Amino acid sequence: MKKWHGDDIEQEAVIEPESEERGEERAEDTVKKLRDELSACRHEKQENLDGWQRAKADYVNLLKRIETDGKASELKGKVGAVETLLPAFDALERAKEHGEVPEGFLAIAKQLEGAFASLGLVPLGEVGEKFDPAHHDALGQDPTDDEEADDTVTAVLEKGWKVGDAVIRPAKVRVAHFASE
Repeated sequence: MKKWHGDDIEQEAVIEPESEERGEERAEDTVKKLRDELSACRHEKQENLDGWQRAKADYVNLLKRIETDGKASELKGKVGAVETLLPAFDALERAKEHGEVPEGFLAIAKQLEGAFASLGLVPLGEVGEKFDPAHHDALGQDPTDDEEADDTVTAVLEKGWKVGDAVIRPAKVRVAHFASE
């Protein structure tokens, strides 16, 4: 019983207990509201997780693409440099074959060979190797009586070059041809 002091009159506050049904309705409403909030949180969590996973996959793909593009750019730079120097190197090689290279130019030829080797350049075209259309351009045929020598390189007219798997210039060659009678 509460007493109110005012005008020296005591009054009793009447508190009515809530009905059981009304309390159950409020509890059900609260549970429903909490379930809805939980469902919304789970949905939001899944969206955030999906977004994060997509972003991570995009990042990994970007790293791979950057690495691939970097290697491709490096190869393109090597190929460009080699293509620029090849005519001069070829002229020196032809002059060496004919013994027309002055002593000073032999040192330059060795430097070019060293530079090509440091770039990973590999020469293509050796007499006796099997003809490979990916590495050789056949400019003619030479008849042969030896069946085992069929389809082998008989002469290298111009050396070819490759870096890694990329052929910069195929070798220009003549190929043995076995003519069965």
